[in-house]
Amino acid sequence: MSAIHFIVGLPLLAAVVAGLSNKSFGSFFPKLITTGSLFVACALSWPIFISYLGGHAEPTVSPVFTWMLSGSMQVDWALRVDSLTAVMLVVVTSVSFLVHLYSWGYMSEEPDQPRFFAYLSLFTFAMLMLVTANNLVQMFFGWEGVGLASYLLIGFWFRKPSANAAAIKAFVVNRVGDLGFMLGIFGTYLVFGTIDIPTILAAAPNMHGSTIGFLGARWDTMTILCLLLFVGAMGKSAQLGLHTWLPDAMEGPTPVSALIHAATMVTAGVFMVCRMSPMFEQSQVALGVVTFVGAATCFFAATVGTTQTDIKRVIAYSTCSQLGYMFFAAGVGAYGAAMFHLFTHAFFKALLFLGAGSVIHAMHHEQDMRYYGGLWKKIPVTYWTMMAGTLAITGVGIPGIFGNTAFGFAGFHSKDAIIEASYAAGQTSAFWVGVFVALLTSFYSWRVVFLTFHGKPRWAGSEHIQHAVHDAHGHGHVDHHAHAHDDAPAAEDAGHTPTADEILHDHGHEGTAGYHPHESPIVMLIPLLILSVGAVAAGFVFHGFFIEPTAGESYWHGAVAFNEHLMHNMHLVPVWVKLSATIAMLSGLAIAYGAYIVSPDFPAKFAEAFRPLYLFSLNKWYFDELYNFLFVRPAFAIGRLFWKKGDEATIDRFGPNGVAKVVQLGGGVTARLQSGYVYAYAFIMLIGLTAALTWVIAR
Repeated sequence: MSAIHFIVGLPLLAAVVAGLSNKSFGSFFPKLITTGSLFVACALSWPIFISYLGGHAEPTVSPVFTWMLSGSMQVDWALRVDSLTAVMLVVVTSVSFLVHLYSWGYMSEEPDQPRFFAYLSLFTFAMLMLVTANNLVQMFFGWEGVGLASYLLIGFWFRKPSANAAAIKAFVVNRVGDLGFMLGIFGTYLVFGTIDIPTILAAAPNMHGSTIGFLGARWDTMTILCLLLFVGAMGKSAQLGLHTWLPDAMEGPTPVSALIHAATMVTAGVFMVCRMSPMFEQSQVALGVVTFVGAATCFFAATVGTTQTDIKRVIAYSTCSQLGYMFFAAGVGAYGAAMFHLFTHAFFKALLFLGAGSVIHAMHHEQDMRYYGGLWKKIPVTYWTMMAGTLAITGVGIPGIFGNTAFGFAGFHSKDAIIEASYAAGQTSAFWVGVFVALLTSFYSWRVVFLTFHGKPRWAGSEHIQHAVHDAHGHGHVDHHAHAHDDAPAAEDAGHTPTADEILHDHGHEGTAGYHPHESPIVMLIPLLILSVGAVAAGFVFHGFFIEPTAGESYWHGAVAFNEHLMHNMHLVPVWVKLSATIAMLSGLAIAYGAYIVSPDFPAKFAEAFRPLYLFSLNKWYFDELYNFLFVRPAFAIGRLFWKKGDEATIDRFGPNGVAKVVQLGGGVTARLQSGYVYAYAFIMLIGLTAALTWVIAR
């Protein structure tokens, strides 16, 4: 057996063992077996990745067994490893291992830990099956597997109604995207006569200009197939229109957010588009749609992230926005840049989510940033690691001007590469969207840092709030056992500092003991420190292999459609283009610093002055309300119609209920014949006998 068999098989074995473990055996063994298996898988993945970086490895396919055989279609279960797979292997196994380790501390008080760790490992197995697939049916198996595991993990706290609702929402929205993905797979098999990915990609150029019948008309073959496949990517990667499930998925435990919705599952759509890039290259229409949807999602999610008050939701919308960057990079043909940002994003976004989990842990499960402030002295390790993640996502660095080598944090190299690629490709609209979103990204990222770690403490138990309460009421401290709540203080923006009255009203009682933020246990801090290294160095160390013309072409050969000409032109863009993202980042930082440190009252005043715009962003562009009006309410109305008029009034009335009514009426009639008198029964017998004799004589 090769290393890839162990990488894929160990998480499955661990999931089965942990899932079958009885609670009476305790939680230590399931945690040990699942975390240990992911450590081994991670240790085996990095040498594979490094071997491709060194140019010493060739794509390999390891057959396992024949899965299906139907007519001319043969589906082999085979594990493909190439440079694209190698990137995903290190992303999936590294993040999953660190999330498993982090969960030892974060979920330490959870009574059902074996089930949680089993779900984590099951998800990892499904994701590994997706990225190692050698055919579309095998990819679809992993595609649906991560959807199932995501449903289980989001709804892990199944006694919590909001978690159940979020899990169902994620499952249903992804089914919409998966319908398009399935139609794309069916169409691809119809056109190419195979589901083998290498064979399809080799034959794709021959289909340029051909047409196919779809919905009663003739369309360009590759355009239709690529658009159908992209619908699946939109659902899985939460692109505009099918994005509504991602923020609600934050109802699951924070490690779930880091694993599924930051670094792995949501990047499956980007991976699929890059894997099938030779097909997409045959349709400029499909590439244009990918670019437009990616840029629109990038902009939309960034605007929403600027007004959210839940720390996890801000990071969730940030994920949605960064995925938009990856898609419009793929849309302009910069597949290497898209995968580079996927790679760096895995480190700094997992770091931000786990860092947010550490803050939530320190604040006794409070997630509203309006109750934070001044925490950097209380949780310094969490603070500095989140600073590393913030510097990475905002793209802090020194641009390489006049041929000089650029240096910066991870996001600086990958995000700037996408912006430069869009300009070099002539996609000026996408370029300006990317620059503006870089400003918004910097603003909302530093807003999280300033509201959480700087300024006056706004958490109950802090000296600032205790004095405010004493001044307002003349007694006591506030007992703020801070579980997340729905009745947050009435404020126009998170820059508003809750008053003592608001805190007392919000929590409904006063007491003598507040709580005090505390640093997370070492088992939670180790993953943060490791991810910080990736957030700092991943971009500078690996940028050449992803986006340099010569090294990039060598690395991606045979894995994605690498455009050497575009990569070369990226390095020839004007100086102002290279500086644009950095200027945008500094502008966002300056605005956030002025609004939340220099003049903390400014956000509330701004929100009041531009209230419609503020509410539009705060309510997420009213997508949920629109979908509720267009789809949810009509679906419920149709359901009630079939239930009341169809099921009850028709089927039940004339079916089981109708038959029962006839039997009941017939029974009532025949019951009257049962008088109980012997002479009546004798008379009936005599009539019957007479009738029988009459019939015989007549015959």
